[in-house]
Amino acid sequence: MNRLEVTEKIISTKVAKGIQWADVAKKVGQSKEWTTALCLGQMTASPEQAKILGKIFGLNAEEQKWLQVVPYKGSLPTAVPTDPLIYRWYEIVNVYGTTIKELIHEEFRRRHHERHRFLHGHRAPARPQGRPRERGAVGQVPAVQGVLRPRIFASVSTSGGSQIHSER
Repeated sequence: MNRLEVTEKIISTKVAKGIQWADVAKKVGQSKEWTTALCLGQMTASPEQAKILGKIFGLNAEEQKWLQVVPYKGSLPTAVPTDPLIYRWYEIVNVYGTTIKELIHEEFRRRHHERHRFLHGHRAPARPQGRPRERGAVGQVPAVQGVLRPRIFASVSTSGGSQIHSER
C-alpha cells in the first residue's frame, strides 16, 4: 500500500459514486481546492479529516493513515505535461513565471515605499537621539522642517485597479 494507490482508490470511488469535490470539501470543512489537492495526494490530512474521507471513499485504517503522511509535492506524472489544459498552465508558468514574480515583487516594493513616504515623508525628520518621532493624527501628514509635504491617498476604481494620487 502507498499514497498513490490510495489516491487511485479515491478517484475510482469518486467516479463510481458520482461524488463532487465541493460536497467532499463541505464534509471535510475546507475549500474545494484544498480538499481536491488532498484527495489527489498533494496535501496532508489531519486524523479527523482522514476519518471523514475514509467514510466517504470507503478507506480502511491503513489507507486513512496514508492521507496523513506529508506528500512529495508535484502531481504531474511527466516532466512536461501531456494533458492539453495542464500543458497550457505549464506553458504560462514557463513563459511568464519569472515576469509575474518580478512584477509582484516590484508592486509590493512600490506600495511599501509609498506607505513609508506617506507615514514618514521623503526624509526622516531630524530628531535628538532617543527622542521618539512625533506623529500627526491618523491620515494626516505632519510638516517637516516647516514645509508641508504632499498628501498622498489611494483610490480604488470600479475596474478593479487602484491608483495613488498626490495632492499639493
